[in-house]
Amino acid sequence: MPSSRLAAIQKSTIVRSFELLERFAPGLGARWAEALWFRIPPARGRRDRLAPPGRPFHVPVLGGTVAGETWGEGPAVYLVHGWGGWRGQLDALVGPLTAAGYRVVAYDAPSHGDSGPGPEGPGRSSVVEFAAALAAVAAAHGPAAAVVAHSLGATATALAMRDGLAADRAVFVSPMADPLPYTRAFAARLGFGERVRTRLVDRIERRVAMPMSAFAVPAVAAQVATPPLLLIHDRQDSETGWSDSDAIARAWPAARLVTTAGLGHRRILRAPAVVAEIAGFVGSAAAVSDR
Repeated sequence: MPSSRLAAIQKSTIVRSFELLERFAPGLGARWAEALWFRIPPARGRRDRLAPPGRPFHVPVLGGTVAGETWGEGPAVYLVHGWGGWRGQLDALVGPLTAAGYRVVAYDAPSHGDSGPGPEGPGRSSVVEFAAALAAVAAAHGPAAAVVAHSLGATATALAMRDGLAADRAVFVSPMADPLPYTRAFAARLGFGERVRTRLVDRIERRVAMPMSAFAVPAVAAQVATPPLLLIHDRQDSETGWSDSDAIARAWPAARLVTTAGLGHRRILRAPAVVAEIAGFVGSAAAVSDR
């Protein structure tokens, strides 16, 4: 049986199961939904590399080990991938940033790529683990001239900033402004309703020991010393909405939003115009400091 047909059958079975659980056992449905919420999806997108191998490193994080690599010399620029991603997704930036005199630091989040699992265990992770990994890598490799983060990596970066990470500049590509609305999209995709969803939110909050409102990036902007921020988002992004970047831009002082069309959620990371925009924004900090 073709894999696409098998996947469709499995999805249909899951949806029917959640529909029944919504009616008759919402607590059990929430428990299952929680397990799926924290499960890392199979890696998607390109797996080729645009940068030569860098200098490898390993950093202890939350009882596990995060793997990464560095290129170049100079002030550190951290590249932070998103949920289900890996460090190679952002390596189109390595060449321009090292040529501009920066040391590029990229790594895989817990349970992603070459990194070991965190407290959530193999095949699972959370934005809390993402933020802890960024903080640990930055502590090992020095102050951040900039952080360039994709998707959930942007949420993790905002959390790390709230917890004390300093960065001269930040770039959020295709970020999520607030995870709570995405629980509704998650429910719609899996076929459950409010009885399961509200219980799912409660379970998530207990698991991470924080309310979901703590992960809303526009609210974080009021709690931290905000560096200049470049937001880049595609109008046709099917995973995070352009309106998320718009909401962050409205809340974040010194933010600028660049809108693209036709690049989606992942191809945007390697689009030449986007790479040039990011490199120019990061490099402009050095130009200002030289005056």
